[in-house]
Amino acid sequence: MHTQFTYKRPELARSLCDSLAGIGIANSRSGLFLAGPRRVGKSTFLNEDLVPEAHARKWIAVYVDLWSDKNTNPATLIAEAIKTKIGAFDSIITRLAKAAKLDKVAVMGTLILDFKQSGLPHNTTLTDALRILHHITKQPIVLIVDEAQCALTTEAGLNAMFALKSARDQLNSGHSMPTLMLVFTGSNQDKLAHLVLKKDQPFFGSDVIQFPLLDKGFTDAFTTWANQSLSQNNQFTQEGMWAAFKLAGHRPEILRQLAGKIAISGNAANFADLLSQNAETWHERIWEEFESDFNALTSLQQAILEVMVLKSRDWSPYSESSMASYRLLSKQPTLTVASVQTAIQSLRERGFIWQSGRGAYALEDDSFAEWFRHTRRPISISV
Repeated sequence: MHTQFTYKRPELARSLCDSLAGIGIANSRSGLFLAGPRRVGKSTFLNEDLVPEAHARKWIAVYVDLWSDKNTNPATLIAEAIKTKIGAFDSIITRLAKAAKLDKVAVMGTLILDFKQSGLPHNTTLTDALRILHHITKQPIVLIVDEAQCALTTEAGLNAMFALKSARDQLNSGHSMPTLMLVFTGSNQDKLAHLVLKKDQPFFGSDVIQFPLLDKGFTDAFTTWANQSLSQNNQFTQEGMWAAFKLAGHRPEILRQLAGKIAISGNAANFADLLSQNAETWHERIWEEFESDFNALTSLQQAILEVMVLKSRDWSPYSESSMASYRLLSKQPTLTVASVQTAIQSLRERGFIWQSGRGAYALEDDSFAEWFRHTRRPISISV
């Protein structure tokens, strides 16, 4: 029988949990920050590998995805996840309350769980909620915030991050092993870095590391699984699958779509070549969209993006160096700061540029920088 394909990475999960506990080669007791492009398997890994490993260590894992509802205050989403976990462990109280059709129930006489209202009661902090969860379970807590960069675009979101830092400091004070461990993931390294780079940021001094992408072990396992459904003279090769996976940006969902399309078509003269051709077509189609969108911009908007790609995190939008570069690239010798401000706002609205709640900038999509470096003219401006 052809079973559903799964691929586990227990070694990676163990290594990251060791770092969270401060017992591995790396020490992430201040927080673990993982950055990786969208659709490379971050959320799947968190839920299917990291959370089970945490449970195996008798940790309480609380997972919240800020991408799930970008219109809701991140603090509310985090509070709801913690409240749900408290309700799960205080099951007798909550079960009786729900059976009696009560809207509210007291936990430890301190926290009022309101089943109809989102968030925490007035004057109850995230630290309070996490402390109550720890008191109920008597176990360490690992709070996993997926797509954490969504918290950086508003003051309320930033306040939630500072609240988590405060909770970490308070709950871990005086303990040899951490009571509260924090994991933050993001689909853009530059965005996630705005949590750690400057002294006025909540986790200043921590490091953002690249989320380890799926490797050839994944594609080999997927090849073996997929070939079970195919005749002996129509088999994927491991090398062909790996080549297509790299062209698809290490995105497992895209690989499965490409492989499925070829398998269903019945055109199996050379599966490896067809798979590679389809992956290249997908890659070219994504880059064609960048090309089309970029060509539709004004010369000033193009110049701003070009300088932004070149300088990356060192980009200062209105510095003398940046302004001189814009003038050179856009061929506008009398360019003003006001014109640049208008162009940057337009780029934000078009989805090219992301801005944090405190005015820091990053590219909305890391893939744009990759496309630009591979397809546009070499940048020769002075930095």
